[in-house]
Amino acid sequence: MVFPTTLIKAVKGTRDLLPPFTENWNAVEREARAVFRAYNYGEIRTPILEETQLFARGVGADTDIVNKEMYTFDDRDGSSLTLRPENTASVIRAYIEHRLDQRPGVQKLYYIGPMFRRERPQAGRYRQFYQIGAEAIGSESPAVDAEVIEMVIEILGRAGLTGFELLINSVGDHNCRPQYVEKLRTALEPVAASLCGDCQRRAVTNPLRVLDCKVEADQPIIDKLPNILDHLCDACRTHFDAVKRHLDDRGLEYTVRPRMVRGLDYYMRTTFEVVHGGLGAQNSVLGGGRYDGLAESLGSKVHSPGIGFSIGEDRLVMSVAARESSALDLCIAPLGEPALRHAALLARDLRRGGASVEIAEGKLKRILELANKLGARFTLIVGDNEINAGRYALKEMATGRQEEVTRDEIAPKLGAARN
Repeated sequence: MVFPTTLIKAVKGTRDLLPPFTENWNAVEREARAVFRAYNYGEIRTPILEETQLFARGVGADTDIVNKEMYTFDDRDGSSLTLRPENTASVIRAYIEHRLDQRPGVQKLYYIGPMFRRERPQAGRYRQFYQIGAEAIGSESPAVDAEVIEMVIEILGRAGLTGFELLINSVGDHNCRPQYVEKLRTALEPVAASLCGDCQRRAVTNPLRVLDCKVEADQPIIDKLPNILDHLCDACRTHFDAVKRHLDDRGLEYTVRPRMVRGLDYYMRTTFEVVHGGLGAQNSVLGGGRYDGLAESLGSKVHSPGIGFSIGEDRLVMSVAARESSALDLCIAPLGEPALRHAALLARDLRRGGASVEIAEGKLKRILELANKLGARFTLIVGDNEINAGRYALKEMATGRQEEVTRDEIAPKLGAARN
């Protein structure tokens, strides 16, 4: 048999996350889960595959995500399936399907997992990317908006992110936004030809999306367009003012950004982003907002207002200071076959107690060299004499200091060094 010689690599826009770098990801996710638990959020895991119409109806048929970026294919039964490009629509679908509206109180759900969009790969942007997100469903209260924002700021802080900026806005609702969109459409007519190609199309299909344009040359024109905050109805203005008061009460600093509309059609009223200067052009770490009509657009017969966010985990991990990978607690050096079998049982017991242990075979000098390369705190030398005496040689790798220890003394010493 002749095998091809071409090396198969990861698909463009995807990547392998390898140790020790994955320890940074695990650390961020541990902090996020701890915060979610403190705020009484439970984890939801939705399928990576969904019916295409879920995103066409939920995200918006005229969005770039649906028009350009989704990975969509026909299944063998002829149905159209899509790799999820975001997870809010999936969470609301699950909320409706499983009648979570019948449960008491606000439904607080969080998720961590991969999403898929066919975007142009660049720093911080991948075609398979990861999000940490949450949804609070069942309340229109501005206090809930503020609590969600407070929670996400807490996650970023615990993850180690500093120097970020919180941006907030209101994009109105079904009462005031249509009138604003018409004013925007009118204002765009004489200037649309001077905008980028995408904005020329959006000026016709979805004028609000023009405000989300990132093309630098378009910004002077966009800055002169009508301000949505000048066109909010009384209810939306009252809601937004209350959100700001709740954020002020919590001591959270923010900047009101009237041009911030987010990239998905389901947002209404409160929207927010967190940006970080260390990320270059792709400076948004997370985005979120309120989506009070999304459940109804997906077929719910029950009004289910909600608010949520999604953190770009790839970008967050890039932004936080590099963490030291968890050091290996112990490398065991068995001298001979009987010692190897003894070491296997010893390692099992230590691992059950929470220690990280590696067994290395070979000559002692090579094992000590490997222990240093692995970053082991200690090396335990196990030979026939040590087994018979019930005492082992424990070598501290950083100092070279060596002492004799009994089996029962090993775990406490590893724990003390770890702490």
